[in-house]
Amino acid sequence: MAIENITMPQLGESVTEGTLTAWLVQPGDQVNEYDPIAEVITDKVTAEIPSSFTGVIKDLVAAIDVAVPINEVICTIETAPTSNNAMMEKQPNVAEKQPNVAEKQPNVAEKQPNVAKINPLERGRYSPVVRRLAHERGLDLSHLSGTGKGGRITRKDVLTAPPQKEVAPASGAEATVAPRVAPTPPPTQVHTAAILSGDKTVPLTPVRKAIAKHMVESVQQIPHAWVMVEVDATALVVARNRLKDEFKAKEGFSLSYFAFFVKAVAQALKKYPELNSTWTDEAIIQRQAINLSIAVATDDALFVPVIQQADELSVKGIGKQINTLAQKVRTGKLSANEMTGGTFTVNSTGSFGSVQSMGIINHPQAAILQVESIVKRPVVKDGMIAIRDMVNLCLSIDHRVLDGLVAGRFLQEIKTSVETIDPLTTNVY
Repeated sequence: MAIENITMPQLGESVTEGTLTAWLVQPGDQVNEYDPIAEVITDKVTAEIPSSFTGVIKDLVAAIDVAVPINEVICTIETAPTSNNAMMEKQPNVAEKQPNVAEKQPNVAEKQPNVAKINPLERGRYSPVVRRLAHERGLDLSHLSGTGKGGRITRKDVLTAPPQKEVAPASGAEATVAPRVAPTPPPTQVHTAAILSGDKTVPLTPVRKAIAKHMVESVQQIPHAWVMVEVDATALVVARNRLKDEFKAKEGFSLSYFAFFVKAVAQALKKYPELNSTWTDEAIIQRQAINLSIAVATDDALFVPVIQQADELSVKGIGKQINTLAQKVRTGKLSANEMTGGTFTVNSTGSFGSVQSMGIINHPQAAILQVESIVKRPVVKDGMIAIRDMVNLCLSIDHRVLDGLVAGRFLQEIKTSVETIDPLTTNVY
């Protein structure tokens, strides 16, 4: 038998640490390679950590709600020998001793103070993340079927569960565990004088804390500058309206304006690679791959999945990627790998009616583009006033990497690309 370490994995580009929100195993549990053993949250993703080995969990090293740097040990696992001879010799003894592991499990848990505080049966079935999501969605967990190991209810089960009319009141056991998810700050940290009668205090969730941390780091480390151009999208609107019904019937998803803008951005980045860069203290790294992060919001969080090699895709290919990634975000099926490698971010702020905004750069990228609402406005065209479909493109740049000249030229390239669309011959394939 050998003792192996399981470490905090890298769960996204520039991610340096993760915070465990729940252990899904206990010392003494038998797990297979790739079985989920813990839930973790970073400033980019909420995910499950899989086991790197097949064996028996030995010790839980990392504590709940404490940030752990990547590659740090979070737990240890006892594995079986890998050679064929050792396996033949040891396998009968392992099988004979397996019941004793289960019998001694309570004693092992007693030696783990941070584990014994939670009822093992409850923790294995309802993790803190699952309980929080169920509470937010008004779901009774006892009425759900779990798809996880041993029937465990996962966050995906909660996110995809249909609405329930009634929810049973929380048990006393849940009430004692809940503070570990969103602990109430000590009285000395609460500005009670600012809370007036009728005000509502909303506890910070781990997701909101992670987003806040990432945004603060981005603003503190990156000197932001902003540029905006106005684009006549009339031809784009005509082209899209001409194609949308046939496209939806053929492809099964809607042809969005956003896909056209993402395509234009990808092509502009090939001409102006300075925008596809990362700042380091030693040099500016211009990325060869054009991997576009797109912002997808849920009710309580913001995710940035990545369209890999976007410059090699057609408008239809980009649209399919946008649709697939957005669906994964909203059903809790987005993987950590699908959020890594982004080199530039495009955000469809126009989807909720915005006409002008200043985005915070997705560190360590060098820029983010906000595509605002397409609105009809009177403009002067050919010396006459006409009603046109206009859109603002708002660019935030890292002023260490980029200056206004190249940023302006980049926006002009996108503007030209959109305004020269032929509404009668445009091909999205």
